Amino acid sequence: MSYIQFLGAAGVVTGSKHLIHVDGNGPRGLQVLVDCGLFQGQKEWRERNWQDLPVPANTIDAVVLTHAHLDHSGWIPRLVKEGFHGPIYATPPTVDLCSILLPDSGHLQEEDAEFYNKTHASKHHPALPLYTLEEAQQCMTLFRPVNFGEVKQLQSGLSFRFVRAAHILGSAMVEITLASNGKEEKLLFTGDIGRVRNSEVAPGKVIHSGPTEGEECDLLVMESTYGNRQHPHDDPRPEMAALIRTALQRGGCVVVPSFAVERTQKFLFLLKELMESGKIPRVPVHVDSPMAIKAVQIFLKYTEEFTPQTKSLIEEFGSPLKWPGFHFDVTQQESKKINDLTEPSIIVSSSGMVTGGRVLHHLMQRLPDQKNLVLFIGFQAPGTRGFSIKNGAPSVKMFGQQVPIRAQVASLEQFSDHADTPELLEWLHTFKRAPKETFLVHGEPASASQLRDAMTQALGWNVQVATYKQKVAVE
Repeated sequence: MSYIQFLGAAGVVTGSKHLIHVDGNGPRGLQVLVDCGLFQGQKEWRERNWQDLPVPANTIDAVVLTHAHLDHSGWIPRLVKEGFHGPIYATPPTVDLCSILLPDSGHLQEEDAEFYNKTHASKHHPALPLYTLEEAQQCMTLFRPVNFGEVKQLQSGLSFRFVRAAHILGSAMVEITLASNGKEEKLLFTGDIGRVRNSEVAPGKVIHSGPTEGEECDLLVMESTYGNRQHPHDDPRPEMAALIRTALQRGGCVVVPSFAVERTQKFLFLLKELMESGKIPRVPVHVDSPMAIKAVQIFLKYTEEFTPQTKSLIEEFGSPLKWPGFHFDVTQQESKKINDLTEPSIIVSSSGMVTGGRVLHHLMQRLPDQKNLVLFIGFQAPGTRGFSIKNGAPSVKMFGQQVPIRAQVASLEQFSDHADTPELLEWLHTFKRAPKETFLVHGEPASASQLRDAMTQALGWNVQVATYKQKVAVE
C-alpha cells in the first residue's frame, strides 16, 4: 500500500516530517520525507528529537524541503547521523539559508550541552548535543538545489516541483505527482504559507506576497498555525514606535527576540525607516546573532524575490551592514560587551521563541529591570520560554535559574509571515478543483480544528486534522 505518514507537526506546530511511501519501487518501495524539522516547545515534544524515527533513517531515499526554518529543516543533521545518506532537495535560497541555520543550530546544541555539564543542570551525565556543528556542516554535502517550477523525477513513479509559498526567502510548496498503471495522483504539501497581501496589511514584508494561485491536487497537506486567529489589520509602525520611544525615554533597553532569517531583516528595515522619519530616536542597534551578517548577504543575492518596498528601501539606505549605528555582533566577545551597555539601546537577538541562543543572556540581564522592554514580533509556541514571558509569567527558567520578569512585555502580531484563516480561505478559493482529502498539520489542536470547521463551511471540502504517526492511503 502506498501511503503518507505524519511523523511530526501533527497535533503540534513544530517538527514537520511527512513520509511518503510508494509501493512497487524495489523490494521496500520508495520512501521520501517532506521536511525534517525539530520539535520545539513542550518537553513531551522536544523529547521526540532524541527518538529514532518509526522508519529507519537508512531506508529513506530522499528528503524534499519546503524551507529553511528549523521546525522544518533542523532535524536533518540528526537524520544523517542516524544513517540517512540520500539527496536533500531544496530551492537555491533554502540551500543557502540552511548552510548557516543548521551549523548554527549544531553550535547552540554544543554550547547548551557544555553549559549543562559545567553547571550540572541536566539529569543526563554527560549532557550530549543532539548533533554538532561539524555534523551539521557535513550534511550540507547532501543538498541538491532545484529551481522553482523545475520538474524533478526521483523514480519512474514519483516526480515533484516547487511552487512559491511566499513565507520566507526561498520558501516553497511541494507538488508531488505519483504515477502508476496509467493513472496519476497529485499531492500538495504547503509547508508554511505566506501572507496573501503585504504592503498595507503587513508592512515590511521582504518577499513577494501571496502563494501561487490556481493549484489543483487530489490530496492536500496544509499548515494551520493561525487557524484560530486573525492578524490585526492595522499598521504596526505607530504602536512599534510608541513602545520603543517610551522605553528609551525612561532609560531602558529594548530586547527583541527574533528569528535570524526574514524576521530580523524585516524588523531592521522598519527600525531604519522609523529612525529616518524621526519617530524613534537614533540609538545603538545591536544585532546579536552569528548568522545575521551571513543572512543579510544571502538576502542581497536574491533581489528578484523582493517586494518593491524592500527594493526601494535598499536603494535608499543601502545594505544594513553599512548603516551607521547598527552593529552586527558576531563573536562571543562582542556579544558579552552588550551586557556592559548602560545607555538606551535596541538589542535584536535569536532565537525568536527564546528556546536557546544569545537572547537568553540578554533576557537574564534585562528582564528583572522594569525600565526595559521585551518586544515580541513572532509567534510563540506553547511550551516555549517566549510563550511564558509573553503570557504574563512572573518568572522564567533560564540556565537552571528562575529569572523574575519585571520588564515591560509587549507583542506585535502584524509581523507574522503565516497566512491567517481569511487569507488561507482566499487562497483556497483559487483552487481549480476541490482535493479529495485535506489534512491539516503544523497547528495546535484548537487552531487546526477551527480551521477545519471554517474550510468545511466555506468550501464544503473533506477536511481532517492529522494525528501523530497516522497513515493515509494514497491510491
